[in-house]
Amino acid sequence: MWEHQRRRRAAVIAGHESEVVWLLEHEPTITTGRRTVSDLPSAERLNAEGIELFHTERGGLATYHGPGQLMVYAIVNCWERGLGAKMAVRTMERAILDWMLELGIMARRRDRFPGIWVGTDKIAAIGMHFSQGVSMHGAAIYLEGGSRGFDMITPCGVTNGGLTSIKGQLGSGPSAAEAAPVFMAHLIRNLDDPECLRPCRDDAS
Repeated sequence: MWEHQRRRRAAVIAGHESEVVWLLEHEPTITTGRRTVSDLPSAERLNAEGIELFHTERGGLATYHGPGQLMVYAIVNCWERGLGAKMAVRTMERAILDWMLELGIMARRRDRFPGIWVGTDKIAAIGMHFSQGVSMHGAAIYLEGGSRGFDMITPCGVTNGGLTSIKGQLGSGPSAAEAAPVFMAHLIRNLDDPECLRPCRDDAS
């Protein structure tokens, strides 16, 4: 997927391809961003657990991806849409918050901590990268809770918060295949919103 994203972004920048958003699940994988992570598990432990390690150019620290997460990879020409990097991230956040509200989950942003939160528990991680105004990477939305992968790292470097999921909040939740078209509708609406600075329901918090 990393290679697909890089190729597609280069083609979007060159004007040869259109924007695209891919939604999927990963096999168990720990990913890191540009910043140095000092407490990664050893190669032996990763092999024993069947988890891959992959280094990327996104923002943020280490996180885990695997079954039970909806991955959102957005190759979007943000400059053409009049979005800077911060507003592009804000747009992704707003789409997730809109979906959480539809589900009846009281999620919010959290000062100084990227992602979407329910109280002090993260329900979605966000990490994006931009080149010539075109985004890459995106978000991971936690559909189901619990994973040995998260136990092996300090997720996103946050020590004063935990993790939650849609299933953890509601008692049940959609599969990735069920969630993808529903969330996609929220993301498209927010990307196409000409009022890109419209207030979100938690902007005052």
